[in-house]
Amino acid sequence: MTHTVALVTMDRISPYEFAIACEVFGLARGEIMRAHGLDEWYDLRICAEAPGVPLRTAFDGFTMTVTGSLAEVAAADTVIVPMAPKPPDAEEMPTLRREPGSMSPAVLDALRAAHDNGARMVSFCSGAMVLADAGILDGRRATTHWMFLETLRSWYPRVDVVGDVLHVRDRDVWTSAGSAAAMDLSLELVREDLGVDVADGVARRMVVPPHRDGGQAQYVAAAPRPPTAEHALGQVMAWAVDHLHESLTVEDLADQAALSPRTFNRHFRRANGTTPHQWLTGQRVARARSLLETSDLTVDQVAARSGLGSAANLRARLADAVGVTPTAYRRRFARAG
Repeated sequence: MTHTVALVTMDRISPYEFAIACEVFGLARGEIMRAHGLDEWYDLRICAEAPGVPLRTAFDGFTMTVTGSLAEVAAADTVIVPMAPKPPDAEEMPTLRREPGSMSPAVLDALRAAHDNGARMVSFCSGAMVLADAGILDGRRATTHWMFLETLRSWYPRVDVVGDVLHVRDRDVWTSAGSAAAMDLSLELVREDLGVDVADGVARRMVVPPHRDGGQAQYVAAAPRPPTAEHALGQVMAWAVDHLHESLTVEDLADQAALSPRTFNRHFRRANGTTPHQWLTGQRVARARSLLETSDLTVDQVAARSGLGSAANLRARLADAVGVTPTAYRRRFARAG
């Protein structure tokens, strides 16, 4: 059955986050589908409260005309709110509406209906404000662009606001930080639905990193310039990916960079927004997922080849990442043979 994605558009939203959803979920890439035996891609429906009425964007110069209605939102499998609308009198972006509860009642009703019907609810950037206005984030962990975190906390005290992350999943509700984090979340949704290799294939086509862990920091300070720290760290990270099956430690990575562990850890955190250990664990889990999808290796063998060591550790790490056992994950995504 085709997975329907409803993209909710409103007057004066940002075209960037909107375009990310269109690129990932609306463009069926034939070579990726053929390579992985997929008969169909997502069915993207672009929906608005008043179909056919031109919608302004957050920037002057062009409008959009949408054909889908809010009725399609209520019936969708996944619903994406790309951003809260910009107020007509706002002079700068990003600026939110100044009062909670100011979103369109018809849009909020459609979102509530979709959620009640079991849809996966997703927001990019300030779109979290719209989900919160609908009450969908009550009692849940959620995030938004770092500029709006305090606004989300103050306007919606029933939301458990999580800062300094790229995206957050709380059961069937997913929220992301701003701009590029929408891409990370979109690829994670593809990974959840269709597996690691399909998501990586989409990332390669879009020339973006295939995986950034959702727990990474939103704001990453520039890596120190001298002596070519970015290049050195990139070489070390590529080397680590080639040696994941080995018992790598942070000390091993530091040795490759010819730095002390303390100095390496500091440079790595500044450049990547996460610790070397967290990054290494994320890479190993991604490798394990790929092996579960594409091979008939035993769980013990997958754990060994991904560097996670034991089946018990693999089960724990996979449960943290996707909430299922290795056997259940393989049953859902296996493409071996």
